[in-house]
Amino acid sequence: MTDATLPADMNVVEISEPGAPEVLVPGKRPVPEAAPGEVLIKVAYAGVNGPDLVQRRGHYPPPKGASDLLGLEISGKVVAVGDGVGKWSVGDMVCALTNGGGYAEYCAVDARHCLPLPHGFNQLEAASVPETFFTIWSNVFMGAKLSRGEVFLVHGGAGGLGTTSIQLAKAIGATVVAVDSPAERCKVCSDLGADLTVDFREQDFVEIIRGAYKGADVILDIIGGENIAKNIKASKPDGRIVQLAFNKGSKVEVDLMPVMLKRLTYTGSTLRSRTPENKAEIRDSLALNVWPMFEAGKLKPVVSKTFPLAEAAAAHTFMESAGHSGKIMLEVCGDI
Repeated sequence: MTDATLPADMNVVEISEPGAPEVLVPGKRPVPEAAPGEVLIKVAYAGVNGPDLVQRRGHYPPPKGASDLLGLEISGKVVAVGDGVGKWSVGDMVCALTNGGGYAEYCAVDARHCLPLPHGFNQLEAASVPETFFTIWSNVFMGAKLSRGEVFLVHGGAGGLGTTSIQLAKAIGATVVAVDSPAERCKVCSDLGADLTVDFREQDFVEIIRGAYKGADVILDIIGGENIAKNIKASKPDGRIVQLAFNKGSKVEVDLMPVMLKRLTYTGSTLRSRTPENKAEIRDSLALNVWPMFEAGKLKPVVSKTFPLAEAAAAHTFMESAGHSGKIMLEVCGDI
């Protein structure tokens, strides 16, 4: 079933060549079709995420068969339904994890990766949810199995992944230590419920967490570099370390002896490379476990700034300045 009013072409933002934010340029593309198992969404808003920046620089090519356009999360209205889709209908409002293509007025998405708008969320807020919640829930909770009463340490607490992980960890009853800088960003973490904040420019997070809690049960790191060895020191016996990015580098020399002695588990992942079936499992777990937390008011979106789609380059520049807290968003078609 298809909305009869669909245009032939749509506005998009494309990568003219790998490079700095100014390589993002407005363009025109044909409106995609909903293949079997997919829905076509008229995009209200799209999120800007770290993988977008890495792909723009030429270091994170899209998977085979995926759109070359940036944009891994969106909200909007279903305007076409492919064969074999039973859950969604034309006119439904959804938010969705995409495999690319969100920087466009229309985006075809695996129907299994869509979710209803969280209760009480507007379309902008809903678009800020999928990428970080799929990532954090699958790695920290489904993977590392953070549980009530454990100590959780998160680096980059005021960023998109950090603000999501702080809220989820507190909602399930964990103790949260957030590392960030400067003081304004640490305050964002405290306001979201972090039990303790560490300004990494002024304080040693290893010393502080070992002094306060004898270490962390689960550590989420996006920094890499020298943090890798420090995280090993900061971990409790049987601790779990999750690596989701490496802003300070991925190649380091590490002493593995404490990993063995403390029986640590060190994992990492990217969301985009997971199979469609695995993403569908994460989606179902979110619907079962996390969407009720939205209903109960335990979680809230943290949106820093919104840019028009045509100003995606400015949004990337703003994100690279590292001065924001929470998510950076693009207004594509706006409220539908």
